Amino acid sequence: MPKGSEIADHKYLIKQLPTATAFVNTDFELVYASDKWLSQHNQNPCEAFGKRIDYLYHINNQLVNTLGDCIIDKIDRTFEECKYDPSGKKWFEWHCNPWLDSKENVIGLIIRTEDVTQLKLSEINLGRLRSKLDIISEIGKIGSWEYDLIADKVIWCGVTRKIHEVENNFEPTLEQGVAFYKEGYSKNLISMAVHDALTKGKPYSEKLQIITAKGNEIWVQANGTPVYEDNRIVALRGTFQDINDKVKSEHKTKANETLLRTLIDNLPLNIYIKDKESRKILVNKAECEYLGISDVNEILGKNNFELYDKDIAETLNREDQQVMDTLVPILNKESRIRNKNGETTTFLISKIPLKDEFGKANGIVGISHDITKLKQNEAKLRDLVNVASLQNKKLINFAHIVSHNLRSHTANFSMLLEFLVDEKDEKEKQNIMGMLTNASNNLMETLENLNEVVAINTNIGLEKKPIALYDKIQVVEQNLTAFLKSHNATIINDVPIDAIIQVVPPYIESILMNFITNAVKYSDPKRPPLVKLSCRKTSGSTILSIEDNGLGIDLKKYGDKLFGMYKTFHNHKDSRGIGLYITKNQIESMNGRVVVCSEVGTGTTFNIYFNEED
Repeated sequence: MPKGSEIADHKYLIKQLPTATAFVNTDFELVYASDKWLSQHNQNPCEAFGKRIDYLYHINNQLVNTLGDCIIDKIDRTFEECKYDPSGKKWFEWHCNPWLDSKENVIGLIIRTEDVTQLKLSEINLGRLRSKLDIISEIGKIGSWEYDLIADKVIWCGVTRKIHEVENNFEPTLEQGVAFYKEGYSKNLISMAVHDALTKGKPYSEKLQIITAKGNEIWVQANGTPVYEDNRIVALRGTFQDINDKVKSEHKTKANETLLRTLIDNLPLNIYIKDKESRKILVNKAECEYLGISDVNEILGKNNFELYDKDIAETLNREDQQVMDTLVPILNKESRIRNKNGETTTFLISKIPLKDEFGKANGIVGISHDITKLKQNEAKLRDLVNVASLQNKKLINFAHIVSHNLRSHTANFSMLLEFLVDEKDEKEKQNIMGMLTNASNNLMETLENLNEVVAINTNIGLEKKPIALYDKIQVVEQNLTAFLKSHNATIINDVPIDAIIQVVPPYIESILMNFITNAVKYSDPKRPPLVKLSCRKTSGSTILSIEDNGLGIDLKKYGDKLFGMYKTFHNHKDSRGIGLYITKNQIESMNGRVVVCSEVGTGTTFNIYFNEED
């Protein structure tokens, strides 16, 4: 063991050595070490000095034997040692040299260690990378190649040879490599690309076709880039990939996409796909036309709020989110959608969740069928059915009236004629003849009333025209001057002077005349008659109100019979029960309606709705 004086003089120098250096005696005890050593091996000098290094650093027996060989054989040794510490796996390179005294006797070892962890990891990673590259190259059918311009030599890797279907020892010339390309476009393009790369330093990447050594035609991706030395091109290097399956798949996919696009663009349906944020990522021609867009790119990526007004967009968003959250489709839901131009369309909408491979919705597929015309036709058909039903009811009622009234007149005539035949007294015969004349007059009046009803219901082609309502009321009032004066009646015309209604001119005067004369005729004898006319506008209609202070009508008792033919509700000598029936027919023939409000002893108000839309 070396004496302390042999180390003491050099302690300060050893301590500052820039390398991790240790002095070990022949018993492998650590005599002294540099700060770098202690730091590198996480040792405290007080605890480390004098201890065997195989215990300190857990060196295995093989390494201990190597250290022993250094001492015995007085030779240098370098070896690699791996160990674990809290930070992970580490590698150290040990350089061992015999430690000699002045007489050249071995008194121990001088050991330097170098942390080669990063280098080792790099080597491992590089090996892994090479292995992965080999695997990727094989799986991806990607080969490499190089053309040495100085040696005029082409080198292909194994994968490149395999793609060309040549022997493993095949070494092509540049001309032979180009000759594999298919005549025409592919060969011309690769020839120009190689020439430009060699003369202009222009890299290339082209999708081309080759004919392999076995005669198979395949698609390849040929890439090449120049290599420079001293600012001059000395080589070309590149990759060579078999993309035949990919190109065939692309062609097939493109054909399928073309077929699908042709199909969805020619379907009489609006078809679209939305992502999770309700942005449209696919639309067909019908959807573009509905939104007034000629270029599909103007729609793609836009959400509901960018395509519709806020209220419509909020409704559509709720539906989209419901389908994606519940994975339950919405099928054939009738919806009215308003676009940005204010046009409203009725759609039969279906929304289906678009699921990913995990069964979660990442969007929706939407199908909308425009049923606006169908709904309009449905409404027209409903109106026709209602009209037909109403006309049928009128026909049945009319037939009943005709049957009843004409039967009554016929029975009266028959009875009077029997009396006339049997009667011997000339004076009584003259009396019967008078009754026959009255019966004849009554029959004519009945026929005239029935004829007027028929005329109203058959004159469906009468044209409606704009009429100044205020002026028409003034005309009717002037025509009834004597009648109103004789009954001490007052007419209040509160209709605006500029009020215009669309009506059949011959009917409006008759309607006004009937309601005003009825109001006066059936006035309360306790007070002078007062008739007030006013009007107001509503959506699609003008409402004329005719209010009186007459006797009033018990609507609970007579409401369903009020507008029936020959129905009377007061004991008035002039009551015939035909006026309101005819008036109601006139109003309905103009697509209008009449509503009555009445209170016995107070008066009656008739509200007449004149249809302004048709």
